[in-house]
Amino acid sequence: MVKRTSLEKADCPIARSLDSLGDWWSLLIIRDAFLGIRRFSEFQKNIGLAKNILTVRLRALVEHGILATAPASDGSAYQEYVLTPKGRGVFPVLVALRQWSEEFSGEPQGFATLLVDRDKGRPVRKLELRADDGRLLGQGDTALKPNPRASRRRRVPA
Repeated sequence: MVKRTSLEKADCPIARSLDSLGDWWSLLIIRDAFLGIRRFSEFQKNIGLAKNILTVRLRALVEHGILATAPASDGSAYQEYVLTPKGRGVFPVLVALRQWSEEFSGEPQGFATLLVDRDKGRPVRKLELRADDGRLLGQGDTALKPNPRASRRRRVPA
């Protein structure tokens, strides 16, 4: 097995995020945690992931502070995996991925589920990037610049 290069110390925040979130299996585990799945066997059954791979992914998500282990809520000897505040912070990322897929998948009828506001039952609006003054921003409206508070000065990627 080839050891993956760690991006933990990368200067790029996107690279660091990918180091914490891992691969698609990890994102599916996090998705399922948002859906209320908490036990190893439930993750394994729902995702269909081999036990050895699931073990590694769960361990990494715990080590990165995205999931935490807790005693089983039913009092059994099992442990459960619960989202931490850092893990709950991944929710907008999953919504953005979902909305991107819905927009560009080419599925004319859409997917089997809709993301809706629980109280109103209405579909969730598409995520938007907005400036401090409320203006809608696109990629051409943004730029990277050096952070004067950063402890290290490195070349800003183009």
